[in-house]
Amino acid sequence: MKSIKPGRGPSKRSFAGSVFVVIFGIIWTIIAFTMTATGGFGIIGLLFPLFGICFVGFGIYDAYIAYQNAHGEDRMSLFDIVDGDEEPDPWAPDYEQRKAQQQSLRSDDREEANFCPYCGKAVEPEHNFCKHCGKPLE
Repeated sequence: MKSIKPGRGPSKRSFAGSVFVVIFGIIWTIIAFTMTATGGFGIIGLLFPLFGICFVGFGIYDAYIAYQNAHGEDRMSLFDIVDGDEEPDPWAPDYEQRKAQQQSLRSDDREEANFCPYCGKAVEPEHNFCKHCGKPLE
C-alpha cells in the first residue's frame, strides 16, 4: 500500500496548535466556572464550562495524534494507494500482520512501484516526472 503522509513540519505545527487549544480550553473552563458559579444560571450555566472541558479533551487527542505523526516511525496516511508490499498504514485493522509481512521481505526483492505517489496514476518506470500531475518521481 502506497501512502501519502503528512510532513513532519505540518504535524509539528498541528501539535503546537493543539497545545494552544488545550491552554485556551483550560482558561475558558476556569473563567466559565468562575462566572457561572456565582451567577445562578442553572443548567445553561453548566454548558459553558462543559464546552471548555470538551475543548480540552479534543485538544489533547489532536495533540497526541499530531505528536505521533511528527515524531513516530509509523505515521497516519492521508491517502492510500494500493501498491502491493509498500509501507502499511498504522490505522488499518491488519496493520500488525502487514508490518510483519513487510519486514520479512527483503527490500531488493520488491518490485518498483508503477504509480505516482502524489496522484496515484500509472507511470512508466523510466519516467522521472509524472505525466499526469508533473511532480518528480523518486
